[in-house]
Amino acid sequence: MTRIEEAKAALKSLGLPAAQQNERSALTLLALADITPNRRWKGVKRPMLRTVDIMEFMRQRYDKDYKPNSRETIRRQTLHQFEQARIADRNPDDPARPTNSGNTVYQLTEEIAAALSVYGTPLFEKRLRAFRDRFGSLSDAYSRQRRVNQIPLQLADGAEVFLSPGKHNELQVAVIEQFGPRFAPGATLLYVGDTAAKSLVMDAELLAQLNIPVTEHDKLPDIVLYLRERKWLFLIEAVTSHGPVSPKRYREIEAFLRDCPAHRVYITAFPDATTFRKYAAGIAWETEVWIADAPDHMIHFNGDKFLGPYLKK
Repeated sequence: MTRIEEAKAALKSLGLPAAQQNERSALTLLALADITPNRRWKGVKRPMLRTVDIMEFMRQRYDKDYKPNSRETIRRQTLHQFEQARIADRNPDDPARPTNSGNTVYQLTEEIAAALSVYGTPLFEKRLRAFRDRFGSLSDAYSRQRRVNQIPLQLADGAEVFLSPGKHNELQVAVIEQFGPRFAPGATLLYVGDTAAKSLVMDAELLAQLNIPVTEHDKLPDIVLYLRERKWLFLIEAVTSHGPVSPKRYREIEAFLRDCPAHRVYITAFPDATTFRKYAAGIAWETEVWIADAPDHMIHFNGDKFLGPYLKK
């Protein structure tokens, strides 16, 4: 049996779904364990590897040349499942590293490395049992959400959800917890995405009532709030590295919401004034700007609508 076939068998023994018992996943496991065709399993190592490093290992050691656009498939269809099943840890050197960072690395867990080091011997099943005793069944691991280092988000009804780490999601939390009560009190949260889970919170029923297509999440802004009493729809882009409400983005969302009867309020949220200045030239007129480190104020990009004196208190 080749090392690839052995790796497939190991994944099957670990209870991975059939979709992760293929050659791609087997090669990923071999890369994370640094097992070459001539190295026995007792020589398991635990290097920290980026997805591109894993692909280079496949190419050099097993002559399997995956195309560059396969990187996302490996990440989403193998590494995510490895992480969920406690086969591998993501960013053990820096757990707060953003999900979409190019420096994201993966490493075998100590428990799986210990089991693989005795693969093919009677000890292998014993160590698998010890793994299950410690972490529960793999099916439980798949349904369990790891909340370590995730960002808590408190919803209006008291429920709490967790966003993956990163500046973008920190800003999204600030928008909901600071902007909302100040400028949209009583608004309903219809949608908030996550860099790791696009539709973390979505009120599909109310979106449908407003004639907002719920199957095209990529066209939605980062956050959507609805103030029912005024029929105002707050469409908010949270910007840390890209994506303000530009004229192009404004037109795209308007076309997307052509059948929605609500009045639209477009807002670009920034974490600080420095980031705002970086993108100011690209912001569309007739939109608003909110800056998280000055949460009591808004900047209006909408001509003479608010022209006039400020009354003294």
